[in-house]
Amino acid sequence: MSERQRPNPAQWIWYSLGGRLPDGCREWVLHDTTSRTWVLRHAARTTVLLGPLMAVWLLLPGPLWLRLLLVLMAGLVGYFYSFVYMEEAAENRLAKHGYPRGTGKRMRRQAHAEEDELARQRYLARYRTPIE
Repeated sequence: MSERQRPNPAQWIWYSLGGRLPDGCREWVLHDTTSRTWVLRHAARTTVLLGPLMAVWLLLPGPLWLRLLLVLMAGLVGYFYSFVYMEEAAENRLAKHGYPRGTGKRMRRQAHAEEDELARQRYLARYRTPIE
């Protein structure tokens, strides 16, 4: 595989907000959405979206406990929906950078094919033994 061009910090923030990176970063986007740390990377991008909003909500007038609860609830809801639609978001990023839909899911599945097969074999051995 050729060397991946990484986005600079400004490009990464733009990418985190949903923007498209230059074509030179195309392989990096594939790595970003399929590496073993792709969930943590998704969480970091979500933080770029939610962090400023949560900071502004802390500055609203009112009792501190109420503002903290607002930030906590907004963060929980924001992260919840972000993680629920994590695979779809990754596929959209890949499609935006020229990859066919399903590329990320296929690559992540291939990376774990051996582990998944071992888990399937353990399941079959434990729960699907033939009845004599």
